[in-house]
Amino acid sequence: MKIIIVDDDCLVAGALKTILEANEDVTVCAVGSDGRDAVQLYRNLLPDVLLMDIRMKEMNGLTASEIILKEFPDAKILLLTTFSDDEYIVKALRLGAKGYLLKQDYASILPALRAVCSGQTVFGSEIMSKIPALLPSSHTFDYNACDINERELEIIHLIAEGLSNKEIASQLFLSEGTVRNYLSSILDKLDLRDRTQVAVFYYQHKD
Repeated sequence: MKIIIVDDDCLVAGALKTILEANEDVTVCAVGSDGRDAVQLYRNLLPDVLLMDIRMKEMNGLTASEIILKEFPDAKILLLTTFSDDEYIVKALRLGAKGYLLKQDYASILPALRAVCSGQTVFGSEIMSKIPALLPSSHTFDYNACDINERELEIIHLIAEGLSNKEIASQLFLSEGTVRNYLSSILDKLDLRDRTQVAVFYYQHKD
């Protein structure tokens, strides 16, 4: 797994690099100090996951994420911050970031990187608990009009609760492959890009 770390605190960046490279399957191919570095390093190295701080001088992590995701829609970005800031959480969700974790939760960083690399979306439990309140419903949505069936709606609800494909498969007694197929169908029918957008869509159109 090829990782780029971007953080304007060189001690934090160095500590993250040391922790991650203690694992044989992880290679930190570059370290940057602001959003401009992140954009350039991503273009040059195309990592599996970009691990990036949000609050940085010159260009912050959200602005860098927006630039990278416009150029590379499939980019996997895990945002890391010391601030559980509501505005940042909403922006990260809407941009399509694959994860948002608090820096102090060091034990979760490596599992989160692996999950994001495998295509999952990861938000810390403290952040997941805030999402429903941060994305108030605008109006009731007619899923039937988009040909969303009962099983797909059930999967949408579980995605919004933060469950992985494996957890959904276990709960609904389905194979992971079947869940992936359902997710692909949901994304196509609702014209969404990824499971993060599914969760955002669900909370924005919840009764």
